[in-house]
Amino acid sequence: MDIQAILFDFDGTLVDSEVLHYLSWVKVLAPFSIVYSESDFCDEFSGVPTLETAEILRLRHQLPLNAQTLTEQKNQHFVETSKTIPPTLMPNAKAILQESARDFRLALVTGSSRAEAIPVLQHYGLLELFEVVICKEDVENPKPSAEPYLKALKAMQLSAYEAVAMEDSATGLVSAKSAALYCVVIPHQHSEKQDFAQADHRASDLSHAFFHVQSLASHKN
Repeated sequence: MDIQAILFDFDGTLVDSEVLHYLSWVKVLAPFSIVYSESDFCDEFSGVPTLETAEILRLRHQLPLNAQTLTEQKNQHFVETSKTIPPTLMPNAKAILQESARDFRLALVTGSSRAEAIPVLQHYGLLELFEVVICKEDVENPKPSAEPYLKALKAMQLSAYEAVAMEDSATGLVSAKSAALYCVVIPHQHSEKQDFAQADHRASDLSHAFFHVQSLASHKN
């Protein structure tokens, strides 16, 4: 492999945003008297695209709103909440991104909207580290489709063998592998039971993941 770039997922990989996503859905569901515990909700929907989550909830609870409306409400709540309570970074995320940027080109490939992701990156002074940012508005087919990763590769003028993806969920893993990328997964408490059989490497944290990529890069073949 001739690794030139690392393509990072956002939610659950770089930022611990599951709680904010959960709290945003709590506000959407409150008028319908629907209650989920944080653990139950995050375990089920970690890595699931917002629109898909909305459709599941709509059908399960026979909600009177369509999935797109529910999605818009949830995204609005997330943006408003994150203005006062920015999601925390995953352990060592800032240091790993800064070190990564010295050795590799970086892209962010996320299912979040720009309104959700960009302010968080700006808050932590990380936005300038990314050469390319692909958010859900930038694609017609979000993860688990290959489109987000293929679009990032095209923007960077790279082939799949020249980049590595870092993901935390099965949804992201399928997307990366569908784009023929080498994918390192970093499961967390809400995604650890998902199917990661396709993963090329499973890491315990971002530091472990980055050291693995460094090792790959130093053993070109």
